[in-house]
Amino acid sequence: MSTLSNATLDRLGPPVAVPAYDRRRVTPGIVHFGVGGFHRAHQAMYLDELMNRGEALDWGIVGVGVMPGDTRMRDALAAQDHLYTLVVKHPDGRYEPRVIGSIVDYLYAPDDREAVIERMADPATRIVSLTVTEGGYNFHHVTGDYDLSQPDVAHDLAEPDAPRTPFGLVVAALRRRRERGIAPFTVMSCDNIQGNGDVARKMFTAHARALDAELGAWLETEVSFPNAMVDRITPVTTADDIAALSERFGIDDRWPVVCEPFTQWVLEDQFPLGRPPLERVGVQMVDDVIPYELMKLRLLNASHQALAYFGYLAGYRYAHEVCQDPLFVEFLLDYMTREATPTLAPVPGVDLAAYRQTLIERFANPEIRDTLARLCAESSDRIPKWLLPVIREQLERGGEFRRSAAVVASWARYAEGVDEQGEPIEVVDRLRDELMTLAADNRTRPAAFIENRRLFGDLADDERFREAYLGVLASLHAKGARATLEALAGRHGIS
Repeated sequence: MSTLSNATLDRLGPPVAVPAYDRRRVTPGIVHFGVGGFHRAHQAMYLDELMNRGEALDWGIVGVGVMPGDTRMRDALAAQDHLYTLVVKHPDGRYEPRVIGSIVDYLYAPDDREAVIERMADPATRIVSLTVTEGGYNFHHVTGDYDLSQPDVAHDLAEPDAPRTPFGLVVAALRRRRERGIAPFTVMSCDNIQGNGDVARKMFTAHARALDAELGAWLETEVSFPNAMVDRITPVTTADDIAALSERFGIDDRWPVVCEPFTQWVLEDQFPLGRPPLERVGVQMVDDVIPYELMKLRLLNASHQALAYFGYLAGYRYAHEVCQDPLFVEFLLDYMTREATPTLAPVPGVDLAAYRQTLIERFANPEIRDTLARLCAESSDRIPKWLLPVIREQLERGGEFRRSAAVVASWARYAEGVDEQGEPIEVVDRLRDELMTLAADNRTRPAAFIENRRLFGDLADDERFREAYLGVLASLHAKGARATLEALAGRHGIS
């Protein structure tokens, strides 16, 4: 058994791949907020691939945590010289382990905010990247405006030299660079938000403008915010994953990462201070990421929501179980083909029919064991961004939307907090209490959930959507998830 560290790398024989480069030569060039499983399976992996080619050694990653729970990542990485194991799980049961060495340091902001700001103010930092989740951008779901009243944001505006949020920390660093005559770094969002770079620009600019109008104007015009589409299914690491790594490969790793074989990154090429040569390791550098982004958000991400609530209510607990059931697969493909795809522009180089089938195959990978509970979490941050735009566009064009409305109804039924077997559901959402209160009235005031204008805007005012939603919700109560899907497939009526 080898405890993972620089000193033990040479003890890890095949099939474990280890960094082929001298990590002592790697210097920081990127600061990253939100070092979780996805970042370590994706961006950090791509940088490690470049470094294994003898390139990008001046683009090492310094991770930053701002949330109380980030202390666990800080401690796990520090104990292992910031190394970790990435395990690719293939559908045939084959595990492909690889030690990643591209993260060179980790700073926990509450420990030393000044150190975080100065690291970003250092001229060597040319990119600041983000995976802070869909809900981490502090904007109103209906208006899209930056929320200046959020408590930590209000604190940062009152005390800009002791910021708590990524917004306050990044703006403080940009202000210092401006004062010192250092060109601004690029801010690169890697989150699942449509126009993630544009959203980041709007939010960071709003924060800066609230501090200083001139600073905000400078940031808006001088700082680059490329849009990106990122994709790799990366479930939460479990105790079984840690044990399997130890038993199969003799590696003692406090926090490994597991993921599927598929990976994709489409990125707008807007980096004034330079960037790693990411195209050499498969990243698609493009002028316009929007077609790829909408494809992923409306086909992959929204389909995750489409399978999650229906699947959980029907008694399934893993995504692969749902996607090995022909009824659910039919529902997902019909949603993707008949409702989501008509809202998409042509995607250069992508066969959408093949892409849709590939998604089903990815979801059905039994080795990933992606939990439906994970996919159901934080729905209030996901449904408005991924699914509601499909409904709105289809309503506007007179297209099909019943399956999309059914997903919303399944979310409302899930938010009641009990499944069809009478077992409790642990609803995980930043708006949990509000959502469960609304869902508690589903049988007496069935439209209450969608009349929440904070999430749905005026969508409930459209009688076509309202009727479809209410019909599915009533069917879910009367007949259950499976019978409801059968009705949507035309095998019998909803009511």
